[in-house]
Amino acid sequence: MSDNSNTLLALITGSAIGAALGILYAPDKGTHTRRRIAEQAAATKDTIADNALELKDTVVSKLVSEKDTLDTRMNSLVSDVSYKTEDVITSLEKKLSELKAKNKKLQKTS
Repeated sequence: MSDNSNTLLALITGSAIGAALGILYAPDKGTHTRRRIAEQAAATKDTIADNALELKDTVVSKLVSEKDTLDTRMNSLVSDVSYKTEDVITSLEKKLSELKAKNKKLQKTS
């Protein structure tokens, strides 16, 4: 975004300097000069609008990319948690069966 900002600032500055020099050294009549200024202003406006759209597209694509990355990470985390949950359940079932076996043994000896 910094490069786009610098480009936009350079474009605006260059347009302003060019317009000022054009007015100072213009050999044409005032009507011609005003028409050229209006045309240059319209061209500058179009360029600024194009740069703004390009900047917006860049930001939107970056946000979409970051969202995809976040979704991928979230899916990976859910998968890992699911896998760990299965390990915990298996471990708890094993402990439960051991406890049942000990309880059965204790009941026989009583």
